Amino acid sequence: MNILRQYVFPALILLVFLFTLVVVSIRSFLPGDMAQPAPIEDLTPIASSTALMAENA
Repeated sequence: MNILRQYVFPALILLVFLFTLVVVSIRSFLPGDMAQPAPIEDLTPIASSTALMAENA
């Protein structure tokens, strides 16, 4: 158990950190339109959608 605590778990944490760092860094090499955040379309508010559900029930 001591080997896991001293070597395996820190190595796994380091590998996960490095993997996420690489994945996030890849965004800078994407084409310009893909590097932008996703557009937010006209979203229906939750209150009005629940009111519609209550009317239909």
